Amino acid sequence: MSIDRRRFVSALPALVAGPYLGAALGAASALSLTGCSSEPLTGPAKMNWDRDVCVRCSMVISDRQFAAQIRDPMKKVLKFDDFGCAVFWKEHQSWSDADIEFWAVDSRAEPTGSQWIDARKAAFVGGKRSPMGYGFAAITAEMPGVVSYADARKQILAKGK
Repeated sequence: MSIDRRRFVSALPALVAGPYLGAALGAASALSLTGCSSEPLTGPAKMNWDRDVCVRCSMVISDRQFAAQIRDPMKKVLKFDDFGCAVFWKEHQSWSDADIEFWAVDSRAEPTGSQWIDARKAAFVGGKRSPMGYGFAAITAEMPGVVSYADARKQILAKGK
């Protein structure tokens, strides 16, 4: 069987690399699996308070009672200074709720900003003074006057900002 010139030229790098190719590919795949970060691929990421910036409004995230995070289908973490910013931002994405993780700070946990809860399972206290004025703080406990994620979402979207 003869090989034409075009096939020979395209196969030349693999022929030259020979035994080194397997080791190089193994090292490259090991590096890609570990990544550049020690952050987990699930759950809320570490917040750098007063340094991280809201994806939607570009404000520095400093008020620890109202922060939220979304982990998109590619496992990228997006951080928000207000639960309302996260709700509005999420509405303009093409993926469904099932494809993402959505976290909100438990506003009653001590120290403030130390506990994260699944925003879709949280209860929300309205009438708060939040960074962007959406007015909702997430909590874990059911109590009089709280609303569900679905109700908080509807009220935020109705504000229209």
